[in-house]
Amino acid sequence: MDMEKVRDLDHQFLFQNYGRQDICFDRGEKEFLYDLDGNRYIDLVAGIAVNVLGYSHPAIVSTVCEQARRLMHVSNLYLVREQAEAAEALASVSPPPLGVSMFCNSGAEANEAALKLAVKATGRARILSTRNSFHGRTMIPLSATGQPKYQSGFEPLVSKAFDFIDFNNVEQLKSAITRDTAAFICEPIQGEGGIIAAKEEFFRTARDLCDERGSLFIVDEVQTGIGRTGKWFGFQHLGVVPDIVTLAKALGGGFPIGACLTSRDIAATFKPGAHGTTFGGNPLACAVARTVIETIKAEGLVERSASLGERWSQQLRALAVGSDLINEVRGKGLMIGLEMGEEAKRFQERALGEGVLVNVTGGRIVRMVPPLIVSDTSISRTNDVLKAFLDR
Repeated sequence: MDMEKVRDLDHQFLFQNYGRQDICFDRGEKEFLYDLDGNRYIDLVAGIAVNVLGYSHPAIVSTVCEQARRLMHVSNLYLVREQAEAAEALASVSPPPLGVSMFCNSGAEANEAALKLAVKATGRARILSTRNSFHGRTMIPLSATGQPKYQSGFEPLVSKAFDFIDFNNVEQLKSAITRDTAAFICEPIQGEGGIIAAKEEFFRTARDLCDERGSLFIVDEVQTGIGRTGKWFGFQHLGVVPDIVTLAKALGGGFPIGACLTSRDIAATFKPGAHGTTFGGNPLACAVARTVIETIKAEGLVERSASLGERWSQQLRALAVGSDLINEVRGKGLMIGLEMGEEAKRFQERALGEGVLVNVTGGRIVRMVPPLIVSDTSISRTNDVLKAFLDR
């Protein structure tokens, strides 16, 4: 099928709810995507921080094929071996007391579950979030999202239950967490908000206040978790352990899965029937998640994300010196943002023409979240494309 036919079918049969670039991919391998004409692209988007092992990784392909032959779906009315194995694998990389999981299908679902769990566990109704945050597009996570552009047209949402403070504002935090607050939900790095990292003081204060006032601390690791930032979880850079962690994206390495991770005591709040999902924790998704975790361990990709990300960030900062087009290089590990203002979209288009895929977030930030297996050669090529853009 050629591009013209794809465009025709897209406009005829699909909702037009995505702002798509005019390109369609046929296959992928390692950190590369190939379009319908066979042109190769270095993919620094990775499905928006999803494909941590790149494309067609032998371990994932093998797991998908083997599990599909055995059992793809069975109801949660029964014990599911692959769920138990995936939960054990996730617990093995999680700091105590985190270690008990419930699986779902996406990040929004994971946040929905976490917020319901917090309300149930505390008996309170108010949720505190931060401005410029993003927690999903279903109604409750959307209500917790601190960006009006995502909420516009869907009001009143569940707005009466949600309060907002400025990200990294410790003084606002001190007065906002009260004995009516069920939970404070926060990202360790705001992804859709522009690759803005939380400060350690902000997270430590949140942890202390939640402990003091009986609230739960939820950390949204949907975009940052599973090695992206150079640690298994973004909160590990910040000296705290939250009460609840939400995961998705990288956890499935390209296969849809989400997870709500917490302690045994908090998890016990949900009795049979309190929450669930038909497809959540299906054997195929859970088998893939286990393989992703085991492969990241075996290949040392968390450590690689830390070292390669630091080296690449230094290279990017060197390129930015003397240029007025890059205002800042920020992020952690292989979650990198270039603040380029109005030039961000222009660079995205230029890079596409040069065979490099990047994404713009927050309207002004070039986001680069490549597979954790990305090669030095691909990074060097990206640097060359950026340098040519800056020198034009």
